[in-house]
Amino acid sequence: MEIILLERVEKLGMIGDIVNVKPGFARNFLLPRGKALRASEANKKKFEADRARIEAENAKRRDIARSEAKDVDGASVTMIRQASQTGQLYGSVAARDLAEVLVAGGHKVSKNQIVLDKPIKTLGIHDVKVALHPEVVVMVKVNIARSPEEAELQAKGVDVTADMFERDEAGFTEAFDPAAEPGTLPVDDAPAADAAEA
Repeated sequence: MEIILLERVEKLGMIGDIVNVKPGFARNFLLPRGKALRASEANKKKFEADRARIEAENAKRRDIARSEAKDVDGASVTMIRQASQTGQLYGSVAARDLAEVLVAGGHKVSKNQIVLDKPIKTLGIHDVKVALHPEVVVMVKVNIARSPEEAELQAKGVDVTADMFERDEAGFTEAFDPAAEPGTLPVDDAPAADAAEA
């Protein structure tokens, strides 16, 4: 299906480009959100007549987004979540969760502006893209930890899951008697009755 883009769409084109897309993408995403028009002769004439106004509105929105980007770019937020010993989260962190934390931190961001390929499901520091405008994209650091103390360690560059495994391995040792016969119990674990008979 041929459409005329009314704003820049990543990996598709710029304002005024006539592109061919799958019908479902056009009907379900681009057309309802006002990002494109069907490429009919009437719509082409209408677009050319309104092109200057559309580009001026886009430039105005882009300038507003650039001024907001100074505040959001490089922002760092911490999220406390429950996770397993291996660092897998119980649940996941989605765009809605990130938007709530950023808004609580005083940033003007909506969940539609957060670009996540897939939800975050592990502990650690993750870089997340925030598209304030199709032409203005900034990065935000998200520190996901089990506790504020872990978040501080992760911020310093410590891998808390690897550190935890090292402590677990170092914590347990078993007494080993190289002269013991296979199948015999260690001397400390021998039943008290056997000791009384001897």
